[in-house]
Amino acid sequence: MSSIVRTTADILFPFILIYGFYIVIHGHLTPGGGFQGGAVLASGVLLLLFAYRYNESTRIVKKTVMKTIESGGLLLFIITALSAMLLGAGFFFNWAASGGMIFGDLVAFGSTAANLNTGGLIPIMNLAVGIEVVGAISVILLALLSGIKEKI
Repeated sequence: MSSIVRTTADILFPFILIYGFYIVIHGHLTPGGGFQGGAVLASGVLLLLFAYRYNESTRIVKKTVMKTIESGGLLLFIITALSAMLLGAGFFFNWAASGGMIFGDLVAFGSTAANLNTGGLIPIMNLAVGIEVVGAISVILLALLSGIKEKI
């Protein structure tokens, strides 16, 4: 690709990451969440893959790193789900939403401004799903793009 495309991709990539993480973090308050934010983050990875040649882009985005990111997201999700069982509650119990704990402020009744601390464990699970989705979609994109290697 041309230097204009590469420069534009380099400039847009951080903004796409910020917007993707915004969607992931605000998933329990607004439409969005882990999957949608992960898809936006993966579109940033796709932008880098399209802006550079295959050999250059695979040095930037490595399949083993993306598989590790995907596994880390799944592990974080399972650990968060199992954390309630250590406290004597059921699997996936939202123990942090009881008020006063991390991410656990009580929700005021009526129409009030949204508060990020009202989700309990849901923001952590949204983050885990977002990490898993960006890793999985990136691995899929790398597998699809490996079939169109540019001949030099």
